Amino acid sequence: MTLHAPFISMMLLTFVVWLYMYARRIPFIRSLDVAMDQLTRPGELARLSPPAVNNPSENLKNLFEMPVLFYGIALYLDGVGQTDALHLAAAWTFVAFRALHSLVHCTFNHVPLRFSLYAISTFALALMIVRAAIAIVVP
Repeated sequence: MTLHAPFISMMLLTFVVWLYMYARRIPFIRSLDVAMDQLTRPGELARLSPPAVNNPSENLKNLFEMPVLFYGIALYLDGVGQTDALHLAAAWTFVAFRALHSLVHCTFNHVPLRFSLYAISTFALALMIVRAAIAIVVP
């Protein structure tokens, strides 16, 4: 049993959000009546962008926060041979709820719902990390 499928699925989610971000951003930039050099100032594009353009960018940044811990723990668990059904279920829970979080964040962005999805994914990740730590302390 490995965590390869949820690991790659998380990477694919990140790539999908990246593509979506540019699908929203490029048409918006083309519609602006500003010189391109004005957009190089830090934060200027975000300031000018409506939520439908800015939120996918913010979500992409978010996919390089907690998911980094997911990648680390997945590699660790597979590397030491500790992957079991509970770790696999937690990994899929993390990926599924991060996908839902991205969907909400990139579209209608209902913050209470988005936070709930984020919290569930984080609890699944915490379960994986805590179980791995316990296995080190109590072999």
